[in-house]
Amino acid sequence: MHRISRGHPYMPIRWQNARLTPEINLMRFTPQFLDELRARLSVSEVVGKRVKLKKAGREWKGLSPFQQEKTPSFYVNDQKGFYHDFSSGKHGDIISFMMETDGLPFAEAVERLANMAGLPLPAVTPDAARQEQRRRSLHDVMDLAAKYFAETLASRVGAKARGYLADRAISPATQLQFRLGYASPDRFALKEHLGKLGVSVDDMVETGMLVAGNDIPVPYDRFRDRVMFPITDLRGRVIAFGGRALEKDVPAKYLNSPETPLFHKGDNLYNHQTARKATHDGSALIVVEGYVDVIAMVTAGFAGSVAPLGTALTENQLALLWKMADEPILCFDGDRAGQKAAYRAADLALPFLAPGKSLRFALLPEGQDPDDLVRSGGRGAIEEVIAAARPLAEMIWSRELEGGNFATPERRAALESRIKELSNGIRDEVVRRYYRQDLAERLQRAFAPEGGRGGFGGGRGNFRPGPAGRQFQPRGGGGGANRFGGQGFGGGRRGPPGPIQLPSGPYQAASAQLAASPIMRGQRSAISRREALILQILINHPWLLHDHLEEVAALELAHPEVHKLRAGIIAAFANDHHHSPDPGELAEKMRGDLEKGGFSQALQRVEGGITTAAVWGAREGAARDDVLSTWHQLVALHRQYHSLLRELKDAELALGEDPSEANMAWLRDVKARIGEVDGTEALIEGFGELSGRFQKSV
Repeated sequence: MHRISRGHPYMPIRWQNARLTPEINLMRFTPQFLDELRARLSVSEVVGKRVKLKKAGREWKGLSPFQQEKTPSFYVNDQKGFYHDFSSGKHGDIISFMMETDGLPFAEAVERLANMAGLPLPAVTPDAARQEQRRRSLHDVMDLAAKYFAETLASRVGAKARGYLADRAISPATQLQFRLGYASPDRFALKEHLGKLGVSVDDMVETGMLVAGNDIPVPYDRFRDRVMFPITDLRGRVIAFGGRALEKDVPAKYLNSPETPLFHKGDNLYNHQTARKATHDGSALIVVEGYVDVIAMVTAGFAGSVAPLGTALTENQLALLWKMADEPILCFDGDRAGQKAAYRAADLALPFLAPGKSLRFALLPEGQDPDDLVRSGGRGAIEEVIAAARPLAEMIWSRELEGGNFATPERRAALESRIKELSNGIRDEVVRRYYRQDLAERLQRAFAPEGGRGGFGGGRGNFRPGPAGRQFQPRGGGGGANRFGGQGFGGGRRGPPGPIQLPSGPYQAASAQLAASPIMRGQRSAISRREALILQILINHPWLLHDHLEEVAALELAHPEVHKLRAGIIAAFANDHHHSPDPGELAEKMRGDLEKGGFSQALQRVEGGITTAAVWGAREGAARDDVLSTWHQLVALHRQYHSLLRELKDAELALGEDPSEANMAWLRDVKARIGEVDGTEALIEGFGELSGRFQKSV
């Protein structure tokens, strides 16, 4: 099959047609306007009005509109925004297609497309060219600011910011990849730097880099003492910044650039340019909530990750997502706020659903965001969450049933009325019809009487109001995958017998394997056994901190709860070790202080994370030499394991870039060594000769 060559030369249409277009139209239709026009209309949508297209992998194909042919050689690529005709050699975008097929001049082709997209035409003004030049100069200002922030991060002043990024496991290479930077605490640092380069104060204010106003006598830097995340457009040009505060008492933890001539936050996505290419190459499109989450996801191998810019998802951002993928996956934090965000996104999308265009929703374990989950469980943990992503229809159904009591006909009638109202809001007639059918089947399965068909009449049927009034027995025809007893569009396997209790939140397990996995059991089991043992041995034998305090502080710990508990252990030791020289008293005092400090649940999670009682050296009352032997082995294995994890990531990246036998062998070798570490770790259980156990040698 023919493929569009990636190396095919493609000059932007506005330059190709410049010689054909009066100067006034070039000034009127600025590159910014033309980019917006191309973003609103896909090539297949425009071409499809003239050519019968069929899906061909990630592209569309059809017969050439420019000359007669029997075998299709005309290809359309929506992700890259162009068409290519192998029979005639013609190549271009939606504007050139309108000019070629309808014989239109440039200006009229743009006007017709703008009308199709519902995009108002810019007014013809004499200073249009000057305005475009102005925008180019503002892009230069933003680029200079980005370079300055990056240099500040690398300087002595940026040490604190580099420490923050290191704590978030953002490597120097990743910092360069995302052009991260640091804004110093100085009130006028950026202003003075740009001023020396000839940038005017007016330009700094217009780009949002300075705060100015009638009540502000001297404009000052907007971003101070913040880690800086540059936001770029689809051409890779910096158009705004997001700044993360390093001090806790700052009013805004994250601060974004204001609306400027370059930046409209509801019309852009963080990492948009990179994600567009990645999704075209086959990556899943995943929407997360913040900058650090995007970086963590990309680092873990999910290159098609994006985030809104400090706001809830907007209609324009939704349109951008659907241009990259038919079913983007929205990945929300596993708390009440994340659940509400998912519901808001579902409501936003409903009216705009079209055949093949929808959303899926992946909800994280409660208390964890993507950054936490990547650090605690790696790529595999994220893959499990993504695999359990739920369709939009199921999210809507889940919300309508959540917390409801449907024990009376009137309440069930109200539920039916709400669901009909929701489906009526879908503008596309075909999608609306299927949603009505799907939701009606869910209602039927949930409430139809035993042994009967149809309706909401005839008493309570299979519905059994339990303690929360939300338990029901699904009918035999219900599907197995749907936690409400259905498969969505009907049919499929029979559900398991017995009553199903609706959970109080939006979480579900899509499979038995996922239900048994640590991420679906929450933070308690997400603490690894080795990290739990490290904490337990410190709690039971805090005298270890006398000689190993720096070693403890430097350990890489994946789970956020472990980080907090380690800090609590160190703080308690600092307060107690002078007053309790006896090891037993010190351990008792340590545990008491941790419980008083609010770490009771964390202590229970640590105990729950230890799946064996045979690690004698970590238990209370173990002999000192056994404790030391166990400690040294734990730390050595822990360091080796984290070193191998870093090497595993490098091997996976190398294999992705060059799928050679050598790189495949490297990946297999790393995985084998990780397996050896896991096997060696089991030998820790043998330590304890002086505590009544036979000692093994590792």
